[in-house]
Amino acid sequence: MDPYQELANAIVLQAVKDYRMTDDEQELKEIERFFRSGWFGVLTKVDPDLLITNLRKEKKQYDY
Repeated sequence: MDPYQELANAIVLQAVKDYRMTDDEQELKEIERFFRSGWFGVLTKVDPDLLITNLRKEKKQYDY
């Protein structure tokens, strides 16, 4: 795999990990803003709204 693509994937995966690990509403909003940014679109073809929806469902499933 192209090293630039590997770096782009690592950036996106780290943002997903950060989203999963935080309960801070402000940090969640900042990460969601990143997911909807033009920069995110340069890094990946993943649909940001679908990603956010799935991450929210995942968080809700594990919140007690």
